[in-house]
Amino acid sequence: MRITQGCFSFLPDLTDEQITAQVEYCLRRGWAIGIEYTDDPHPRNTYWEMWGNPMFDLKDAKGVTMELDDCRKAYPQHYIRLNAFDSSRGLETVTMSFIVNRPENEPELSMTRTDVRSRSQNYSWATAR
Repeated sequence: MRITQGCFSFLPDLTDEQITAQVEYCLRRGWAIGIEYTDDPHPRNTYWEMWGNPMFDLKDAKGVTMELDDCRKAYPQHYIRLNAFDSSRGLETVTMSFIVNRPENEPELSMTRTDVRSRSQNYSWATAR
């Protein structure tokens, strides 16, 4: 099963050239780029580990690609995503987020719904690796 989170999630994996083009798009708009990674891609896990600090005031996509390469080397079997932050409204708002690295074997998530009293449902999930 393929994890589908963020922009471009229903497309084939982006090539490094396509990733660079997206980073350049973000930088042209003045957005900061952050890199995050995890081995737990459950949709409710929104707090991934940060790879360094977000890259503010960066003008060249090469800086992001170098950091991304280092993160891929350190965590080749993890999910890695890029986040773009827009601070134009005085807040750091995630404007774009997309996965740039996946493990060879993605975990399968299974959800089980149980109907309980009245119209309530309980959900449980399991990860099979």
